[in-house]
Amino acid sequence: MADAEHSGGPVAAFSGAAAAAAPVGARLRAARLGLWLIAGVLAIRQVAAVLTTPRGERLTDLETWVGPGGVLDVKGSLYDSTRFTGTPFGGLVLKPLTNAAEDALGWGWIFGTLLLVVAIGLIAARALPRPAGRRASLPAAPVAISLLMLSLPVRNAFWLGQMGVLPVLLVLLGLFVVRGQRTCGLLVGLAAALQPTMLLLVPLLWCTGRRRAAAATGATFAVGTALAWAAMPHDSATYWIHHIASVGLGGRADGPANQSLHGALLRFGLAGPLEIGLFLVLGAAVAVLALRRAVRYAHDGQLLLAVAVTGCAAIAVSPTAWQHQLLWVLLAVAGRAGRRACDRYVWPVAVVLVMTLPARTMLPGMAVLDPVRDSAVLVAALAAATFVPFLSRASEYFRTPAPTRYADPVPARFRHVPVAPFLRRVLTRPNLLLELLLIRITYAAYSQVRLVARGGRATAERHGHQIHSVEHALHIDIEHWANHAMVRLPWLDHFLSYYYETFHFVVPLAVLAVLYVRRPVDYRWARTALGFATLFGLLGFWLYPLAPPRLMPGFGFIDTVHGVQDFAKPDYGAMTALTNQYAAMPSLHFGWSLWCGLVIAVVAPKWWMKVLGLLHPLFTVSAIVGTANHWVLDAVGGATVVCAGFALSHLLSGPRAVAAPHPVADPEKTGPVPVVR
Repeated sequence: MADAEHSGGPVAAFSGAAAAAAPVGARLRAARLGLWLIAGVLAIRQVAAVLTTPRGERLTDLETWVGPGGVLDVKGSLYDSTRFTGTPFGGLVLKPLTNAAEDALGWGWIFGTLLLVVAIGLIAARALPRPAGRRASLPAAPVAISLLMLSLPVRNAFWLGQMGVLPVLLVLLGLFVVRGQRTCGLLVGLAAALQPTMLLLVPLLWCTGRRRAAAATGATFAVGTALAWAAMPHDSATYWIHHIASVGLGGRADGPANQSLHGALLRFGLAGPLEIGLFLVLGAAVAVLALRRAVRYAHDGQLLLAVAVTGCAAIAVSPTAWQHQLLWVLLAVAGRAGRRACDRYVWPVAVVLVMTLPARTMLPGMAVLDPVRDSAVLVAALAAATFVPFLSRASEYFRTPAPTRYADPVPARFRHVPVAPFLRRVLTRPNLLLELLLIRITYAAYSQVRLVARGGRATAERHGHQIHSVEHALHIDIEHWANHAMVRLPWLDHFLSYYYETFHFVVPLAVLAVLYVRRPVDYRWARTALGFATLFGLLGFWLYPLAPPRLMPGFGFIDTVHGVQDFAKPDYGAMTALTNQYAAMPSLHFGWSLWCGLVIAVVAPKWWMKVLGLLHPLFTVSAIVGTANHWVLDAVGGATVVCAGFALSHLLSGPRAVAAPHPVADPEKTGPVPVVR
């Protein structure tokens, strides 16, 4: 043993491994602490947002219980105002709170909801399917709590004073925390008494061998409903007979807030017996298919996924599914879908975006997409319940997805380039759905920031005078001459005005599409540079609001695109419903066109293609100057941000990768192949 120690044998090897593991453990602890800090900040922000809202605008659903003296009181039916959407049993549970003062109940409700959400996150993290590696299990709880705090159902539960979080917690407590089937059934039955569609869990429990729990669930639901009927017969008759399990309560059933199949069919224009019959048929089909999948996942050891799938089916088959009842969709991220490493994040990213962002952010404002946009959460729920191919734990891809193919990197000329070496690993073909989501969300964020980055009319016009003075000193103030010369040539006027309005979006999207299909290795390089250039452009809009020539009074410019302007309006041009009129510096019209021209010039195989590509920024700069929408220096600013975008992309990820993909090695012969996780 002494010889082994002195010769660097097993003991030395063990000590070396321990020393190497120490920094890894420290990094994991630091990462976990950071995630908990983020979760804490989000929780504080959520509570502060509610508490700082003026009284009368917060906890509006809870306010339906407030009497004239500021104390909670209920006179007459719970459903007289149609704002209370809970079951009579829920009203029976809340009635003892009518003796509490309004302020005390408000504070208690907010912090009680916070504790419920934290409990859901902790239980969901513990219930993740095994095997789960240490790196995945340690940050699961803070990540789950953060996602819950960001989700629209939880935000609505805080804001409106709804109790939609409680049934979810009761189900998770019954299935993952308490022991004994009867106790499990009691908790799930209470959840069903508060949210009747939770009765779908009864067949799941029965088919997975928990028959006592299934029986206890049904009995608890029946007893709770009967107690509510005995205590409040009028309210129970109103809810179960007149409103048919909350239909007509809380809002119009055909409104976008109702994310059930019933609401979607009504929004499609169906009504009457045809709609009811179709809803019953589709609801039954969804319930049967979802329960079959849930039973299979439960037998596979993925009980959390099974419960989430059942909850998603409950959303679809419920007559009304308001936003505070949609938390089950977020729990469906527990399922793993996708055999390839680059596909593994598609499902969780899509679910998180649907559950945290408004639908109008997810999809563009096109009339043909209105049905999908109005039912975005329903689409996600139906996908989880019926057709997303979640992997079985027995699958060879469950823990280790198929390796990702990378392009061969090109050596950098500078020692400190790239700054972020992990970005050098360029996917040969990124996942299309993820890329579409990235482009859409990025453009939606760009549009919102562009709207917010406004300045006053006086500031924008003062900057306009500054730009004009600089151009005059440099003898490049050609905007007035170009504008009036174009107006004198109607054919040129029509051509450049059409070019200005149309090709700004069409050409960049076409270039991205061609790169993705024909040159996928070049796609990420080009897309990243465009993203950085757009980010720099937003900074310019924010820091230097600038009036374009057409909005400069007394300069004599003719707006050939928008028509004659009325400068007598004090705030004209500062902001419209669609765009910030003073976001002129830099010109992203020219910047994006220059990006297109440079990318085509670099990747196009033939010289005439390169020439055509470079004609696009030439036509664009002629259009923006001739139509009086930009100054010449705006185009210079656009060129600057594009060059900065390419430079930053090069600095972070190194030179553009070669087009030939690196072949996937045989793990049995050469060892494991790095994959994206």
